[in-house]
Amino acid sequence: MSYPLNHPRASRIAGMGRYAPARRVGNEELEARLGLEAGWIQRRTGIHARRYAAEGEALTDIAFHAGQQALEAAGIDRADVGLTLLATSTPDHLLPPSAPLLAHRLGLSRSGAVDLAGACAGFLYALTLADSFVRAQGKPVLVVAANILSRRINPKDRSSAVLFADAAGAAVLVPSEEPGAGVLGADLVSDGSCYDLIRIPAGGSRTPYYPGIEAEQLLMEMPNGKAVFTKAVEMMTDCAVKAMAQAGVGAGDITRFVPHQANIRIFDLVRKGLGLAEDTLVSSIEEYGNSSAATIPFSLAGSVAHKPLQSGEKVLMTAVGAGLTAGAVVYGVP
Repeated sequence: MSYPLNHPRASRIAGMGRYAPARRVGNEELEARLGLEAGWIQRRTGIHARRYAAEGEALTDIAFHAGQQALEAAGIDRADVGLTLLATSTPDHLLPPSAPLLAHRLGLSRSGAVDLAGACAGFLYALTLADSFVRAQGKPVLVVAANILSRRINPKDRSSAVLFADAAGAAVLVPSEEPGAGVLGADLVSDGSCYDLIRIPAGGSRTPYYPGIEAEQLLMEMPNGKAVFTKAVEMMTDCAVKAMAQAGVGAGDITRFVPHQANIRIFDLVRKGLGLAEDTLVSSIEEYGNSSAATIPFSLAGSVAHKPLQSGEKVLMTAVGAGLTAGAVVYGVP
């Protein structure tokens, strides 16, 4: 397929994909290990199970499966893809970036490729950049969000060990001349004053790994879960309000609400605060837990497989993650 050199009006999602590893870890296993009463995890998070990658399964392996599905669904010539964006907090290596390897494995011979470390909000940042690239360059973009968080979980820390999981989700954006398509509204923000609320203390240039460093410093920690909860509700709601206002839509116009799958209580509060109908909610948290940036495309891909996107739909996505990074996007379907 050829694309015009002039700047298209918008982008459209031409295909989506998702992947979760085969190993299913139910709450019973974690509750027994952490000494928690039966039902403790489900009551506080809405999670019943999550998936963990198999030994030897790399980040680019799970990202490949989701990207392959999205490209096949889009049905485009892979040589036309101009950019591959990989939103991840768990790349195969600190150096080199993982996106070039992913693009190579997917046969994207003419694609630029870069990793984006936006934590749980990473997919929304990548989606916004992808939409802008499609409009500016008139070329398709592959966006993949993937994480293997099971290898960064401190098994002794119940605040994080019960939440995080492994998965990948992907979307292919292509040029569109249809009005009312693509990113209609976006609000991306950060709050560095909360930088340490979710972190892996060591392994970066500030505290590099060296012999004798405590193993726990290389694992995720969330010392103040209550503060994370409060900030998540506040920032996800505020970003969504601003993105909807920019898009010129109200609560009644939103057909699918796809929040970051952090905690069912968080996105229920956000949904109610925005006045969105209960049947707009798209969720995968019960069976798949929290895979950070992957949760939004993973959940949306599952929803689309069940009920394809229809012309005129308005999809609202919102997330907050470590950093803190946050954002919301209203995406229009042509």
